[in-house]
Amino acid sequence: MITDNTSLQLEKVVPAADDFLPLLGTDYVELYVGNAKQAAHYYQSAWGFQPLAYAGLETGVRDRVSYVLEQDKIRLILTSPLDADGPINAHINAHGDGVKVIALWVDDATKSWQETTKRGAVSYMEPRTVEDKDGKVVYSGIETYGETVHIFVERKDYNGTFLPGYRAWNPEYKPTPTGLRYVDHMVGNVGWNEMNKWCEFYAKVMGFAQLVSFDDKDISTEYTALMSKVMSNGNGRIKFPINEPAEGRKKSQIEEYIDFYNGAGVQHMALATDNIIETVTALKERGVEFLYVPETYYDTVLDRVGQIDEDLAPLKKLGILIDRDDEGYLLQLFTKPVLDRPTMFFEIIQRKGAKSFGKGNFQALFESIEREQEARGTL
Repeated sequence: MITDNTSLQLEKVVPAADDFLPLLGTDYVELYVGNAKQAAHYYQSAWGFQPLAYAGLETGVRDRVSYVLEQDKIRLILTSPLDADGPINAHINAHGDGVKVIALWVDDATKSWQETTKRGAVSYMEPRTVEDKDGKVVYSGIETYGETVHIFVERKDYNGTFLPGYRAWNPEYKPTPTGLRYVDHMVGNVGWNEMNKWCEFYAKVMGFAQLVSFDDKDISTEYTALMSKVMSNGNGRIKFPINEPAEGRKKSQIEEYIDFYNGAGVQHMALATDNIIETVTALKERGVEFLYVPETYYDTVLDRVGQIDEDLAPLKKLGILIDRDDEGYLLQLFTKPVLDRPTMFFEIIQRKGAKSFGKGNFQALFESIEREQEARGTL
């Protein structure tokens, strides 16, 4: 575990991603939820996800029900238990609705499991093959922070709708998509002094490299602070920022998350769009609530980021944040928590060349989050 001189040491451990674990992309994200049918309706109605597949009693599954939704390259599985007891119930009791599985698309699930477990990963699922009339899929899995797991999915020999055990789900109700395209990154919140442990995990066990590091001088306000490092795989398709709390005068958003989630877990998913103005407009019209950004933010933002292609007026109206790095700029906006517990939320992001994560927006963003914490009485 890395504890001192962490940035320097981590760079020495892995100066660049070692791609012994080639990842083709995010295969799906599975959430354990209290009511999958109602959650599916929410993600269809509010977010524009399309129905794809279903598993449950009608498909021979006795302990759970799962609805699969997709929008372009994003796939969500919403799973609820059908039994009174069991691991899904325990997960929901402890954490509320939340991400259980970040599934990674690979060419060889067996090799992926072997490469990661021999480097110290705890096995969640040994390689196994599941088949139906449409072919076969090989799965394996490892444990990560909290109760979050990675499942490796090898689907090159499968031609079905989604995965074996699922059937096509084709209801009449199909609201139009909102322009979401793929998972840009997924952020994990971990406990005090655990960030470097999990960055080292991704470096040593999965061959990731550190893209960027933020300390409490970068991410702080008058009241709260946090630390963050961004880990990326070799081809850059998978990016996992890892956050931990830092000392501040009041309780940070990371501490609030850990208190209500009862441990480490996925804080938010960043979903990419090619037109953030159209996407955010559609999401707001469907009831998705976003953090408030003061209008004064826009008085000087162009002085900081320079010329952009978009008119400032609609960005200001929607509260969209802007930041620039050496390769371009990005537009981003964050929802309020989408659950009753103040835990998981979403980020909408449009990259116009930028590879960064909006460092210039941290002050405005965290002050906005603190206003929400104050309203909840958790600051």
